[in-house]
Order: sequence, then structure tokens, then C-alpha cells
Amino acid sequence: MQIAIASTGNTLDSQIDSRFGRCSYFAFYDTETKNVEFLENEQKNSVQGAGPATVQFVASHNAEKIISGEFGQKVKTLCDQLHIQLIIVTDEHKSVQDIINTIKN
Repeated sequence: MQIAIASTGNTLDSQIDSRFGRCSYFAFYDTETKNVEFLENEQKNSVQGAGPATVQFVASHNAEKIISGEFGQKVKTLCDQLHIQLIIVTDEHKSVQDIINTIKN
């Protein structure tokens, strides 16, 4: 399963980004292979519609779950339609590695 983690940077030490649609990167973690791939969020500087466009980006990479600090209402509705689970992590000091370790356990 692919899990997309909103990230402030492109390393495992980067912190979770609270801004889903405008996060800098996504860490795509594959629970089967344990591989992590970082991809830049091209919607981060969009004037409007960043959230829904970012959902489409994440969905195009076959993510079944998204982890971020918060999600807007349009994102929640769209993810419900696409059967993508949203997970909110409120501790903004958590790193991508911390989150992956939690997933593994």
C-alpha cells in the first residue's frame, strides 16, 4: 500500500507539513517494499484550488492513505469519493521517519 506523507522537505528527517495542499513535498511510503520516494508538490504555489489538485496528484501515485497536519473540507469530500483515508497528525515536530516507524509498528 502507498501512503503519502505531507513533508516540509525531501529527507526522512524532514518534519510533517501541516498544510496538505501547499506542503513542499510528499514522502510516498510503500508498506510492502518499505521504499520511500520523495516528490515535490507542484501545487504548493497555486493561487487557488491547491487542495483538490494535490489530491489528484497523490491519487495518481496510487496512495490509499494521506498523512498531514490538516485537510480542508474540499479535500475531505474528494478523498471520500476516491476512497483515500485521511490521517491527521497534530504534532508538527514529528519527522517523516517518526511517522514511518509508527506505521511499521
